[in-house]
Amino acid sequence: MLGYYADTGVFDYGSLSLKSEIDDRTERMLDDVYGRIEAALAEEFGRPVDFSYDTKLVLPARLTLGYVYRAARKEADTDPVGEDIATGVPPVEDAALDGESPTLTPRERVVRAEQMTRLSIEALVDGDMRDAINDAEFEDFEVEFGEGDRREPSERRGGSATASGRPARQRSEPWNGSEADRRRVAEVAQATLQSHLDGLLDDLPDSVGEAYQWAVDYSEAHQGRDDYFRGLMTEAETGDENALDAVREEYKFADYEDPPATLSAAERDLPYSKTQYARVGVIYDGMLDLYRLAGLDIDDDFAKAIVLAIIGAQVWLDDVDDYADDRTEGQLTPVTAEYLLRPDDRAAYHHVVDITERYLDLAKEYATAADSPLTGVAVEYIYRSGEPEVLPGQR
Repeated sequence: MLGYYADTGVFDYGSLSLKSEIDDRTERMLDDVYGRIEAALAEEFGRPVDFSYDTKLVLPARLTLGYVYRAARKEADTDPVGEDIATGVPPVEDAALDGESPTLTPRERVVRAEQMTRLSIEALVDGDMRDAINDAEFEDFEVEFGEGDRREPSERRGGSATASGRPARQRSEPWNGSEADRRRVAEVAQATLQSHLDGLLDDLPDSVGEAYQWAVDYSEAHQGRDDYFRGLMTEAETGDENALDAVREEYKFADYEDPPATLSAAERDLPYSKTQYARVGVIYDGMLDLYRLAGLDIDDDFAKAIVLAIIGAQVWLDDVDDYADDRTEGQLTPVTAEYLLRPDDRAAYHHVVDITERYLDLAKEYATAADSPLTGVAVEYIYRSGEPEVLPGQR
């Protein structure tokens, strides 16, 4: 908070209590999601199950809920945020579908924001699980089993018992299953979310599901080029000039065929803008469109702050941290690309830092313009959480 204040002159002590409130309420939403998965896993394994999934991807949904809470409280005479969290399918206004902002009371906005945040969290976790399964990465699917039938899924045949509610922790034990059973845990968890999510979307107008699917398809089209980019990186590692040019033109400075309205022309010209928008930004751009379709007025500056922050976070936290593994495995990211394109490690290091700071500084500026200090503080947190010292060339 002090770092954000030093950069912007905005000091909002209330953001700390708002963050605690939002964290608590979204954790309750995640518990509801995981409770549904636990019931499905108990059916599959024949034992009570504690389940959790390690993901940071719900941060933008948390920030959006905080953004709506803050705005609604400013307009209300009494606190519009109730003790209970609204669930179900958010109403969708005809006016929102026509690009207008319907008139909602502060309480109505809070209710719809809670409903949409619950839906968004489920969609974001579902998408993250799909990626993990595609990459055969199951370490974030954490399960502990309680008492009951201790046979693994591959050993079981026939019927099984089901569990209701979340089993007590003291009855649980760590589990070290086979690779096949860990995959099965992941597949059951993801399929459970997908089935429930499909049902929720079926209850909304077709245009809502189409908006969600567009964002998913846009992102998956980029993922579909992963083998091509890996091939470019392999060739670039040998010093192939054609491959290096392709990395620069098709990955670092790729042109948008269908430019997103959220980003300005200058932002679309940022290094790696198109590939990282397709990789992560579009999912959150689509998420914010769903809030808008539910009748919520999401400021354009706030949307820019979220999209730019998540691109910066992807580079600064994940890609920096994974640099050594990505380089070994031939994974093209903005970080590995800079180490291919620059003449030495020191130049690459400083360009990675510069590129990240450009995204995060813009995100903070837009958060301030949107009157969302909580988002600005979150961007500062992202920056201070980075560990660029793991990269070669710092000195």
